Amino acid sequence: MRQALLLFAFWACLTVSAGAQTLAEKLDALVSTASVLQTSEVGICVYDLTTGIPIYRYQADKLYRPASIEKIVTAVTALSELGKDYPYQTRLAYTGSIEEGRLKGDVYVVGGFDSEFMESDLELLADTLCRSGIRQIDGRLVGDVSMTDSVYWGKGWSWDDAPEAFQPYLSPLMLNRGCVDVTIAPGSQGAAGKVEVSPASDYYQTDNRTLSRTPSAGRLRITRDWMEHGNRILLRGNVTSRQSTTISLYNSQAFFMETLRYQLEQKGIETVSDSVDYASVPAEALTIYIRRRPLEEILHRALKESDNLAAESMFYHLGMKCGHKTAGTGSKDGQKAIYRFMKDSLGLSPAEYKIVDGSGVSLYNYVSPDLIMAYLKYAYRNPRIYGPLYEALPIAGIDGTLKYRMRKGKAFRHVRAKTGTVTGICSLAGYASGISGHLYAFVIINQNVLKARQARDFQDKVCEILVSN
Repeated sequence: MRQALLLFAFWACLTVSAGAQTLAEKLDALVSTASVLQTSEVGICVYDLTTGIPIYRYQADKLYRPASIEKIVTAVTALSELGKDYPYQTRLAYTGSIEEGRLKGDVYVVGGFDSEFMESDLELLADTLCRSGIRQIDGRLVGDVSMTDSVYWGKGWSWDDAPEAFQPYLSPLMLNRGCVDVTIAPGSQGAAGKVEVSPASDYYQTDNRTLSRTPSAGRLRITRDWMEHGNRILLRGNVTSRQSTTISLYNSQAFFMETLRYQLEQKGIETVSDSVDYASVPAEALTIYIRRRPLEEILHRALKESDNLAAESMFYHLGMKCGHKTAGTGSKDGQKAIYRFMKDSLGLSPAEYKIVDGSGVSLYNYVSPDLIMAYLKYAYRNPRIYGPLYEALPIAGIDGTLKYRMRKGKAFRHVRAKTGTVTGICSLAGYASGISGHLYAFVIINQNVLKARQARDFQDKVCEILVSN
């Protein structure tokens, strides 16, 4: 009997001890037992925003490649320096005069690096010219891309990502994010698949050598001749069902302008010149339309969908605005804007970190969990930043890049965070609402991970611990 009582007392003590385990101890236990960390590294930082107390740090001052959680750096800086209502502008103008439906002058489109400019927006430009009474353009169709330098890619971007939709060619004139949407459906057995490409344009060509319901044709592949900087969409293999994909095109500004020319011709406006030109709009040009879009729309896609182009557009606009430039803005201008905010607003030394783009794609970026945490805390203390930032972050199990994560358990709906994934790196940073009513900011950067799924499982467990507290 006495032995049974002793065993019961020992069990009770263990139960009380487990119940009293601190949040830091729970995280420590996870870190010490996680199998993914046997062959990889992690940096973690957790802060209780409700009490203003640091909760947990594990290798939080070490430098890591951030992947897309770097978009938090870009977003917070853009919301602070530009504001959520900052206008992106694409301007339509012309020179000369309109006489009996003929424009004796040039048409200009001035690019403002609007990453959300889509086919419907381009149609508005064409319709505006129609309403102006123009039926023939005797002069040139000109794109003004002077806002940025001529570099298509960010520093340290991987060259073999070129045909991928997540890495389009950067330009102040972007259409459909510099990409086309390709859909193919099977025809009768042995016949070529039926292909649809959008937006419609004569800028690209399709080379369809697929076979419908023919296993010997091999796996379906859709790409383009990107090694030759071409825009021939190549379709090969067996088509068994309707499938869609998105691929980037070479030279975004040319895709924009040539597709505008194509649309004008479809609407009955003749362009005398068969090609488009690029030059700065002259001061005397008459503006007839401006497509405006608030930064908040760009921010939403950058964070919810982890869109690299949207993040880069904010990065370049930061460089332009903070550098007081109107033309020739480059990645170094965006970098300077980020570093200046880091120093002046966060009180941190830019010399201790390296940020060279706005999206986190570059192999040259190096940050620490402590640095990302500083941005999360700064945003929380500034309502005009925190409101739009919080709303744009993916919600666990609901939308964005967290739509299919943390769908079970307490973390569901209670985590808003930015994901990040490139080869070898998986990261997560944002806010978690605990059942105690406390709000936590957290940063997790897994490094040297061969299977991103294992890192995501680890991160989800961290979030479950935070929310359960």
